[in-house]
Amino acid sequence: MTEKIQQILSNSKAARWTALGLISFTMLSAYYFVDMIAPLESLLELKPYAWTPSNYGFFSGSEYMLNVLGFLIISGIILDKMGIRFTGLLATIVMLGGGLIKLYALTPYFAEGGFGYSFFNSFWTSMPATAKLAAIGYGIFGIGVEMAGITTSRTVVKWFKGKELALAMGMQLATARLGASVAFFFSADIAGEKVVDGIRTGNLLNPVYLGVALVSIGFLTFLMYTFMDKKLDKQTGNAGPGADPTEEFHVKDLKKIITNRGFLLISLLCVLFYSGVFPFLKYAVHMMQSKLGVDAHIAGKISGLLPIGTILLTPVIGFFLDRKGKGATIMIFGAILLTLAHLTFAFMPNSIAIAIIAIIVLGIAFSLVPASMWPSVPKIVEERYLGSAYALVFWIQNIGLMFFPWLIGVVIEMVNPGVSESIQAGDITAVYNYTVPMLVFSSLGVAAIFLGFLLRREDRRKGYGLELPNKRD
Repeated sequence: MTEKIQQILSNSKAARWTALGLISFTMLSAYYFVDMIAPLESLLELKPYAWTPSNYGFFSGSEYMLNVLGFLIISGIILDKMGIRFTGLLATIVMLGGGLIKLYALTPYFAEGGFGYSFFNSFWTSMPATAKLAAIGYGIFGIGVEMAGITTSRTVVKWFKGKELALAMGMQLATARLGASVAFFFSADIAGEKVVDGIRTGNLLNPVYLGVALVSIGFLTFLMYTFMDKKLDKQTGNAGPGADPTEEFHVKDLKKIITNRGFLLISLLCVLFYSGVFPFLKYAVHMMQSKLGVDAHIAGKISGLLPIGTILLTPVIGFFLDRKGKGATIMIFGAILLTLAHLTFAFMPNSIAIAIIAIIVLGIAFSLVPASMWPSVPKIVEERYLGSAYALVFWIQNIGLMFFPWLIGVVIEMVNPGVSESIQAGDITAVYNYTVPMLVFSSLGVAAIFLGFLLRREDRRKGYGLELPNKRD
């Protein structure tokens, strides 16, 4: 069947790269929405929101909460049973619904006592009502974005297996991260964040409006892709999910995935590495404002260099992996760079130049590890289980991404007693010390290095081919 596919639609470079472009824009819109608030944490600390670092940390981790409770596993099963088209469209609809809830939670109307406020303000009083409702919306959005993520991974494998798989996955990741880069570079500008006469002001909703619009367009681009996907299935004689009973997924097959030691190692490496990057980005702008004494505009642009670096490097790394291999070794090297970058942030002097260098190093790490990690999964897991395998990887990853933003927020408050209260009282000179939180992040890199060596040893034992090229000539 693979030979037949290669003779038709997916053998056309124009067709498969067009398909990649359509689904990649969907992920770009999702990544913008994920990070559009991160550069504006300083506005959330002010009234009418009055969020503390732990409130913000809980909100940031809430994106992954419902997925950890089982929705991501359900997403994987839906993907294997219902196919790419159904799952991708469902994912974008769920993203849009969650995004609208988050938008409403952050409106002045709700924050000042609008519909539903009294209910959300009646419990867990240490958490503002705005943060609780925004967390619910973010959690629903998170179901959609992770469902879209595993669907996109499965889609890239479908069109590029045996061809430019790592390059294609690298390009998809790079395009998605362009959305994150736009968020960091321009959110403060879009919000009009500034300090006037000692008072910080800005419209937090403007970036959120843009996020909802982009997610809506992302739905349309995935809808366009479904026509290409349907045509490919017709050409290959694949009528869709369930066409071949021998390929049908069963829940009991999860056991075959989770008992695979190579799969577990790559999943744990994934959660450590991603927990050292995404939760860091939630605090990066605020950290640089505190350490460097710069405003959110400059801090956001420094932080935005990380996604920009990955946009340029990830496809290059993917090209190298397709032709030369060394996937496991590259993961180890990336974990080393992750550790060095966070140690630099922990102890760096007040220097914008050093901060830029550290962000670039972290961006290189973030290019190396995912670009080598995601194409490695099909080498470890049978193709019929790929949807559920990617779902399990994302689920394990989501545990860390849910937990670490909250943990870092708690640590910030513990090592900075009284600072949050001073900021809420209007003291714009009050800043947080981020040394201990950055040491927590660097410890994740150390653990990832250790797991990388274990994965390379397992590859030698089982012959997965993680060190071999992806492209078959």
